[in-house]
Amino acid sequence: MELLLLLPGAFVIDLIIGDPRGIPHPVVIIGKLIGFLEKRLYRKKLSPRLLILRGVLLVLLVLFFTLGTTLLILYLSSLIHPYFYLFVYLWLLASTLAVKGLSKAGLDIYKALQDNNMALAREKAGEIVGRDTSSLEEGEVSRAAVETVAENTVDGITAPLFYALIGGLPLAMLYKAINTLDSMLGYRNEKYRHLGWASARLDDLANYIPARITALLMLVSSGLINLNWKRAWKVLRTDARNHPSPNSGFSEALVAGALGIQLGGINYYRGISSQRPFMGIKTREIKAQDILAAVKLMYLTSFLTLVSGIIVRLVVQ
Repeated sequence: MELLLLLPGAFVIDLIIGDPRGIPHPVVIIGKLIGFLEKRLYRKKLSPRLLILRGVLLVLLVLFFTLGTTLLILYLSSLIHPYFYLFVYLWLLASTLAVKGLSKAGLDIYKALQDNNMALAREKAGEIVGRDTSSLEEGEVSRAAVETVAENTVDGITAPLFYALIGGLPLAMLYKAINTLDSMLGYRNEKYRHLGWASARLDDLANYIPARITALLMLVSSGLINLNWKRAWKVLRTDARNHPSPNSGFSEALVAGALGIQLGGINYYRGISSQRPFMGIKTREIKAQDILAAVKLMYLTSFLTLVSGIIVRLVVQ
């Protein structure tokens, strides 16, 4: 019952405050640990099998550090004062969420496009995607923003909520560690194909259920804000598995269907083209307003995840 009271509080804290500058963020600390271990475990001359084993070791060390540190901080804070413990718990739990941060990332791009400031829009897009953005036009910048908001609704909000509802702060923080491992090591290039194999597969497993729950709640949300939920359901069933990721396609396909746009296509990474399968039924070109719609979907889906999760917990307790 305590968790069911703390989780809405953490949600509100993230919604209002987000990630203030100057305060160390747990994900940044986890990222530094991953970078430290990567430098010591990666050797180009090693065989693929050894690199995979070292990647597994890296994952285990990061998860052990994350869980151990979280439990230690909670224990020490409980020794100081019960209210201090609640404050620390709330703050750390809020740090696993990214409602405000994801909203701001999308809206910054939207505002720049509304001001016809393409240079700023490209710069802001470059901060949240890995593709080259320096020469993108409005439609492609908008696509990058919509895809990011759709995909990260799961990674940044609904999946942490899902795991927090199951196992509280420790499990939510473990999920953030898994997600950070994947974002840093889960690439299919020459360097990370083997070292990052365990990180990528674990992230796929961790997101499997949250991604599908999110798609269903996003479908409900699209109907509540008068988007085309019937087309969204059709695209979800036909296009979700077109995405290279076994999970990311669910939220992206649903957003594409709800908005009547087509996501995917050609992206460039350091000048090298990469063709992503198309998702969605193209009824028009993508525009800046679609970023706003994606952010609205994100907000409502996040709220429904929180509320429905709490209801389920109350029923099964």
